[in-house]
Amino acid sequence: MNSLPPRSSQVCVVVIGYNDAAHVADAVRSALAQGPAVREVIAVDDCSDDESPEILRRLAADEPRLKVVLRDTNSGGCGSPRNDGIDACASPYVMFLDSDDLLPPGAVDALLTAATEHRTEVTAGLCVRVELPSGREVAWQPELYDVPAIVERPQDRPRLVHDTLCVNKLYETDFLRAHAIRFPEGRFIYEDFVFTARVLAAAPRIALISNTVYRWHVRRSAAKLSISLDRSGIANWKARMEAHRQVVDILLGAGEKRLARAARAKFLDHGLRMYTKELGARSPEYRREWWDLTRAYLRTFDTADFELAPAPGRVIGRVVMASPDPVDLPRLQQVAARPARLTPPYPRTGSGTPVWSADLPQVTLEHLLVRPMRLLPLAVDAELRPRARASVLSLRLHELYGRVAAAEPTYVDVELRARNGGRCGLRRTAAWAPAQGSGGTASWTADVLLDLAALDRGVWDLRIRLRFADGTTRDTTGQATAGAPGLRPRILPHRRRGVLLVRPYATTAANLAVRVAPGVRAAGGVVRGRLKRLFGPG
Repeated sequence: MNSLPPRSSQVCVVVIGYNDAAHVADAVRSALAQGPAVREVIAVDDCSDDESPEILRRLAADEPRLKVVLRDTNSGGCGSPRNDGIDACASPYVMFLDSDDLLPPGAVDALLTAATEHRTEVTAGLCVRVELPSGREVAWQPELYDVPAIVERPQDRPRLVHDTLCVNKLYETDFLRAHAIRFPEGRFIYEDFVFTARVLAAAPRIALISNTVYRWHVRRSAAKLSISLDRSGIANWKARMEAHRQVVDILLGAGEKRLARAARAKFLDHGLRMYTKELGARSPEYRREWWDLTRAYLRTFDTADFELAPAPGRVIGRVVMASPDPVDLPRLQQVAARPARLTPPYPRTGSGTPVWSADLPQVTLEHLLVRPMRLLPLAVDAELRPRARASVLSLRLHELYGRVAAAEPTYVDVELRARNGGRCGLRRTAAWAPAQGSGGTASWTADVLLDLAALDRGVWDLRIRLRFADGTTRDTTGQATAGAPGLRPRILPHRRRGVLLVRPYATTAANLAVRVAPGVRAAGGVVRGRLKRLFGPG
């Protein structure tokens, strides 16, 4: 264990990059700006053919703490450059930084102070995902970092398997070397999954701190997505399953059965739900192969793995296992959403047991009869009809095996929140009225009047809180009604800007959102599109 004073220069920051001349200097500077606690910054360039090597050379000429490692061949992944950094590290502690991300001020001091005070081999802090260019920030696995803690052994905190990132952690260098912990070499997309499993399998003492120590920049609009964000091809799903398979094997090989089971439950709740939610955007060929591959992998799970997972991922996995062919994909996508929604129908067996469908009665849903109202996958259809004075948001709440009627829905609180920053733009409350849904099933409806002209330019997400007579609530989203007239863009008069373009749309998860753009220029595109449809091109 290291016993040097916490403020001495003890940390090596390994920065890796490939063809990222636009960002690598900012990443390196954010590491150097951490102050005297950083003994060295090792920038490993993975054989870039842009200006990255020259930028790093110029930075190193003015900064003695910066060492540049230029690889002769491109590895195709992130593991090999990080391993080069570990090999070159001459400091007691090491951490990792990608060339398009940043270390916030004070990150290294916070991690190093905790590591030296508590004598831990691994120290981890909060990572914040920053969606660019919007700037929206989302904390990564905040449940782990809400309260600082010392974990004597990873098996004492199984949720550690949920944080598969390597970049928000400070590692004792001798610990990594003593246990031969390295990243997979070459083009291995989810290399940090395997690295993290190897770390946990070595049973380190871990400090968890609440400080934000890493800013992960997510550039979904980039010309070339990062290799982990590009999920459009089936190869990405294969890579994810292979990485997860290795994670489980590593943990089982170390005798960490509890962690291995937690990793499988996490796969159902996170990976499976994320990719299921995106199936609507994939080709029939992709869906067919995805379904077959997923069924084959889920056969390696046992009943206890499924039982440990939260209900949405568990249900999706059981439906996939029950059907040899892709089935009910739109409905599965709704269950995969966060929060989950279970859309009609709601069949039962002859004995009254709730089931997924008449075709898959083996997938039972008994948990819905006892699950707390605040966690039920209640479905609310939403249609926004923009109008000149007051736009109308029409909502329909569906019954769910008698649970909604028993709780007696009273009111619904509606918010439109800015996707960039989460600011509330509009908040309204309406009362539910009993109605009938399709097939004569019970439902409740509410019409909410909204002044969309009060919204600023941007994208606004619909947030719903359902209120019941017994005082319970359920927070959810509204499912955009497919094919509804309200999903067409509308041009409305605006008090200050003349006109207002309002474009309701369905997100990837089929949630209702609305894009607002004031001004004549914004409306012009809609007018031109309508003229083209009327008179044809040219």
